[in-house]
Amino acid sequence: MKPLLILDLDGTLVDSLTGIASSLNHSLAGHGQASHPPSAVRSFVGDGVVMLVKRALGEAHEPTLAASVVDSFKQHYDANWQSGTHPYAGITEALEALNQAGYPLAVLSNKPHAFTTAMTARVFPTINFTAVLGQRDGIPHKPEPQGALEIAKIADRTPNDCIIIGDSTMDLETARRAGMPAIAVTWGYHDRDRLIEAGARQLIDRPDQLNAACVASRLDSKI
Repeated sequence: MKPLLILDLDGTLVDSLTGIASSLNHSLAGHGQASHPPSAVRSFVGDGVVMLVKRALGEAHEPTLAASVVDSFKQHYDANWQSGTHPYAGITEALEALNQAGYPLAVLSNKPHAFTTAMTARVFPTINFTAVLGQRDGIPHKPEPQGALEIAKIADRTPNDCIIIGDSTMDLETARRAGMPAIAVTWGYHDRDRLIEAGARQLIDRPDQLNAACVASRLDSKI
């Protein structure tokens, strides 16, 4: 039986940095705050919208201001994310190949759940996903393991029968806490050196390496 592959969304399946930066800067400007280049926003993402905004505000961070910027970001992003979000080159074909090879697929993101489900459905309409979960109220987000374990339960799998695939140290820590093997991808928002420092044992540089990496990760977990 093929393992369940639990994939991160931003930085792993989709390049959403342009859309995130645009909505963030629009919201910051509307509150009289300084904007940030995409290169800086790249270092803010990964921990959900609230942390995105807190990092962007920096010393200007204050609860009431942050909450207002978060609300503004969500409204702008809801209307505009499509123009700044694209699948990475080769990722759709890689997912289709994994589907055809019998791998069940799932998505787990720290992006709000409504955005996660809408984005996944729009960008990958031909891919069959067993589950798609984003950040939900009352459910701790990554690196806490609850979301990954919930997906495993939905698919009737044990943690060892799952593989977490992501571009960030957050995904690696989630895998560790959930007791799941992990594959780190280097085309996303965290650099290779940072992933290695976080303990990545398997790294891939292109989507077409996913299938072979899943086989290798499965064999490695049995040693």
